[in-house]
Amino acid sequence: MNRQQLMICGVGGQGILFITRLLAETAIAKGLAVLTSETHGMAQRGGIVVSHLKVGGFASPLVRPGQADVLLSLKPETVALHLHFLKEGGFVASNAREIPAPAAGHPSACIDADTLALSLGDPQSVNLIVLGCLLARPGRLFCSAEEVVDVIRRKMAGKETALARALEAFRAGLEQAKENGIPC
Repeated sequence: MNRQQLMICGVGGQGILFITRLLAETAIAKGLAVLTSETHGMAQRGGIVVSHLKVGGFASPLVRPGQADVLLSLKPETVALHLHFLKEGGFVASNAREIPAPAAGHPSACIDADTLALSLGDPQSVNLIVLGCLLARPGRLFCSAEEVVDVIRRKMAGKETALARALEAFRAGLEQAKENGIPC
């Protein structure tokens, strides 16, 4: 899967832009073309943040409605707001205790990342937990969990405490999704 369109959404402060950059750098490390665009006008006040990520040969960075292969939502409420971007058969990965009602009928996985992040003592790690959950299903993204771990290690080199926390969160999402059979 060398061509893919993703929508990443949530609210300001959840690390949406970090996840977008992490995935973009993973694609670049694989030699794939990448385009990104983000909307984060009210991010500092907890407003909605949306990031478009296209991997492969695309001409425009914006994902059009009905074209996203994956919707990664860090807040359950943002699934309904951005579901129209998902193509038929597209995958929803969400920070939620149960599949958000609007996503019913779409292949999906959810994880209570808020609770898991608090149990890890790192409430800001929701983004990496949800990403780990998504990558627990091989073939859903253009990259593997191992490739993302390699990029996390490179991005956080020299920041050993932050690196350890990031890897712990990512692996917690990955492991919990595998233990629970991935869907909610």
